[in-house]
This record gives sequence, C-alpha cells and structure tokens, in this order.
Amino acid sequence: MPQIVLVNPQIPPNTGNIARTCAATGTELHLVGPLGFEISDRYLKRAGLDYWPYVKLHYHESIEAFQNVQQQRGGRCLGFSVRGNFNYINFAFETEDWLLFGSETAGLPASILSTCDSTLYIPMYEPGVRSLNLSVSVAIGLFECRRQLGYLQ
Repeated sequence: MPQIVLVNPQIPPNTGNIARTCAATGTELHLVGPLGFEISDRYLKRAGLDYWPYVKLHYHESIEAFQNVQQQRGGRCLGFSVRGNFNYINFAFETEDWLLFGSETAGLPASILSTCDSTLYIPMYEPGVRSLNLSVSVAIGLFECRRQLGYLQ
C-alpha cells in the first residue's frame, strides 16, 4: 500500500484534510518534523473531524529519522514538486511507494528531492499559478497511485 509523507507541513487544516483522506483510504500518514504546529492543534483536529482514530499516523522528528524507517521498510521515495521530472499521470506507481510532499510555503528542499528515486509533477495550465494546495496535491497523487494499483475497484 502506498504511503503519504509530509515533510515540514506548516498549515494545520491542510494536514487535517490529508489525514482525513488517509483515513478514508487506509493510507499510512508520515509527518516529518519540524512541524509548523502542534499535533494537538485544534485546527488540525477540526479539519480531520472525528476521523483521527482511523488515521495510521507516524511522526518522525527529522528527515533522517524518516529515511531510516523508509530504508528498513523498503520501497521507492517519490518526491512531488513543481520541478519534478515526470508527469504523475504517466508514471508507473508501485505498491510500496512513498509519496513525499513538502511544506506549503517551500515545497520539498533540493536536498530531499535529490535523494528521491523519482520526482513527479502535477501539470497546471496557468503559468501564473505557482502550485496547488497541499491537500489537493496529495489527493491527486494518492488517487492516481491507487487507481493504477487497482485500489479503486
């Protein structure tokens, strides 16, 4: 099953919405610190509504701590970025993929993108729009991955 990784998320409602999506799909959610909020933040909990008991949540204090877990468990790290090399729709996802997303303000740092097995982008028509909302990007990437793997049947 693919997994979602948020590296240094800053906005609690985005993370709450992503947690809700992960709960609905049975997808593990990994938060990599430092976070821009406390896990107990009321906006985070409000966005996730009453679905928090269904979220398979993991917290990693640093990118190094996350990378240790990922290497032990295996699978590819796929970094989503406006500077990605592959259009996500044309990419062949695998069951054990880790989908990495950066903070709302800065995205994934180049140092993390360089360690990813592949980098993906979500095409946008309007060049004046810098990026999509983080929770929207996660949903787009996750559902395409799940569609390809046959999890939407």
